[in-house]
Amino acid sequence: MKHWRISHWPIRYKFVSLLLASMIVPALGLGSLVGWAVDRIVERQVNENTLQLIGQVNQTLEFYANNMQNVTYLIAFNPQVRSFLNRATPRDDYEMRQFLQGITTLYPEIAGILVVNEYGDYISNEMYTRSSEPLTEETWYREAVKNKGIFTMIGHPVGRHVISHAHYTSEEVVSAVRAIVDPETQKVRGVVLIDLKLRVIAETVKNIHLGKWGYLMVVDEKGKSIYTPSRSVLTAVPLHRIKGDSGTFSQNIHGQHVQFIYQRSPFTHWTTIGVFPSDESALEVKETHFYIISFIFFVCFIAIGASYYFSFSLSRPISRLTMLMKKAQAGDLTVRYDEERMDEIGILGRSFNHMLDQIQRFIALAEWQERQRWEAELRELQAQIKPHFLYNTLDTIQWMARKKGADDVAEVVGALAKLFRIGLSKGKEMILLAEEIEHVKSYLHIQEVRYKDKLHYTFDIPEDLQKFYVLKLLLQPIVENALYHGIKQRRGPGHIWIQAREHEGVMYICVKDDGVGMTTEQLKDLRESLDIDFTSGDQEGRMKKVKGYGMVNVQARLQLTFGPSYRLHIDSEEGQGTVVTIVHPIIPYLP
Repeated sequence: MKHWRISHWPIRYKFVSLLLASMIVPALGLGSLVGWAVDRIVERQVNENTLQLIGQVNQTLEFYANNMQNVTYLIAFNPQVRSFLNRATPRDDYEMRQFLQGITTLYPEIAGILVVNEYGDYISNEMYTRSSEPLTEETWYREAVKNKGIFTMIGHPVGRHVISHAHYTSEEVVSAVRAIVDPETQKVRGVVLIDLKLRVIAETVKNIHLGKWGYLMVVDEKGKSIYTPSRSVLTAVPLHRIKGDSGTFSQNIHGQHVQFIYQRSPFTHWTTIGVFPSDESALEVKETHFYIISFIFFVCFIAIGASYYFSFSLSRPISRLTMLMKKAQAGDLTVRYDEERMDEIGILGRSFNHMLDQIQRFIALAEWQERQRWEAELRELQAQIKPHFLYNTLDTIQWMARKKGADDVAEVVGALAKLFRIGLSKGKEMILLAEEIEHVKSYLHIQEVRYKDKLHYTFDIPEDLQKFYVLKLLLQPIVENALYHGIKQRRGPGHIWIQAREHEGVMYICVKDDGVGMTTEQLKDLRESLDIDFTSGDQEGRMKKVKGYGMVNVQARLQLTFGPSYRLHIDSEEGQGTVVTIVHPIIPYLP
């Protein structure tokens, strides 16, 4: 599993994967989004078109219903009909039947008209009763009376005792009724019953096709069928799903997902319902899906080719650079990246060349420093012969001086011998601070004998700091500069203070004098001399031009031993003296 981590993949595979993901995934997402959007748009357009068709059907049905309502008004305003409604004794109404016959001739969609007064008498051009029961007891008559003159569509005339000479069945007509109300007394004087031929509704609806087998159907407000085509897949209308004046819903019927779109007519209170399969895609949707899939395959083909091309153009120079790095790692520092590129790989190659140049320079510098160190050690070994001989000779002179009674000479010779003995330190580079202080005290004691009352000095060194190790000959060159360039040049006696303190793991040793000090130009030259880069190979020539060679030597040994953070800090003012601060690490023991 570890080898399958992405971090272990070659960059070529990563780049191919990135390009494929950045091109194919968006293409798939865009194709899916466009396909989904097209499906929703087509579905919305289908729904809108279906609603428009349903609206047109409802307008046609309302047109016929409005004609039937106008017929009821025409009949109600006819004087002969009013006379018929107001009399209780029937008589021959041939002229009135002719009037009704003229109306059916003018409106051929009307199958028959029946006018019934409140006494149960009726007149009609096509219809007659087949029962002795009064028509005022019929359901349709009571429905009209209840609505107080409001035109009402009551659907198929099921269960009534009125038949037609044309022998229309109840399934072939739909009925509408309207009560004729006396405008003064608001009393119902009679009812007009009109039968509308169902074929006019069928002709309006049957030529409208929704998909392969979709159709329109019409139901009344109670969910009873007004018109349903013979190819209907419904056994009952899901009336509970019809809410509001219009809407849409879907339902599984016989294992098929069926879409319903409906719209209610505010005049007839009938609902026209469009029924069609919801999974039937239009030709435009299928064509759009074909183009989308073709586009995705084209993008995938381009993405694969482009990813392999770009990954090869990117990985080839990186592989070559990797090969050069492996050669450099094996020790061949002469290799170089020679391609002229301005991109990041070219920058990396040029940085690699610069790094190899720097490594070669550092190796040369390290070899030079090692050679200098070896030569210094050789000179030190050669020089140790002279201090040994000189120390033994001084010891002999001190013994002879004491034997002759020259105690002052013996004291100076003893201090000089101690000076050489500590300076020799058996060849060690690091000594205790206490030994370094003793070495400086021996040097100052010799100079004190020489300069009599002109030289005074004070040591302020805490005992806990004297147990730490410092570089050998750290203080003597600085004290010597303070004496020869400060105290000696002033009038009258001078004073040298040597102090030490510790702060945050660093030792600060301060050598201060009240001599003549330095001018601004002298201080600047000395500071520039101390700013030599002791890690480069050209300091040998520059050291010949510096001022304050002893102090520069101390700084060089500090930085070469401990690093650039440890050095000398010099502050001086003409006529006020000089302060030299040594920054030295705390070394409790030698490694």
